[in-house]
Amino acid sequence: MALSKLQRRQRIKHRIRKIIFGTATKPRLSVFRSNKEIYAQLVDDNSGATLVSVSSRNKEIETAGSKLDIAKSVGKSIAEKAKSAGIETVAFDRNGFLYHGRVKALADAAREAGLKF
Repeated sequence: MALSKLQRRQRIKHRIRKIIFGTATKPRLSVFRSNKEIYAQLVDDNSGATLVSVSSRNKEIETAGSKLDIAKSVGKSIAEKAKSAGIETVAFDRNGFLYHGRVKALADAAREAGLKF
């Protein structure tokens, strides 16, 4: 029997999380994409704490334009907040989503703004 989309994503997510682990010096950049919004957060898995978080629901993110443009602005914003928190390198966690479209746009914008991963 075929897996549903959610079951497939959960299986991929667990496979990725076995390998990727965030620390205080190199946190995990976790991306969640819903139908309307996109969220990104830097997580320290040792302490279980979120260091920095940005979403497309924040007021400083401009919501005009396509979802791809919004994802780019979220990526740029997470990189700026990470720089101000003293974080330069991260481990990218696509959270079971394909590295394509909005997830890729967010990652590319974060790289352009200065994050290394």
